Amino acid sequence: MQAGAIKSRNVLTRAERIARLKELDKFDEDASIIGMPKTRVQKISLKKKKKVKKAED
Repeated sequence: MQAGAIKSRNVLTRAERIARLKELDKFDEDASIIGMPKTRVQKISLKKKKKVKKAED
C-alpha cells in the first residue's frame, strides 16, 4: 500500500458493524453476534481538481 493512498474497504470490523446497525435501529442487544445482518459499506469518492489551462501569450 502506498503512502497517502485512500481505498474504500469492503469489510467492516465487528465494532463498526454494530455501530452502523445501531444507527439504523437494526441491532438487538439480546440477539447472537453470529448471524448479524449485513451492512453496506459507504464508498467515499474524492473529487478530482480540474486542470486550469493557462492562456498563452
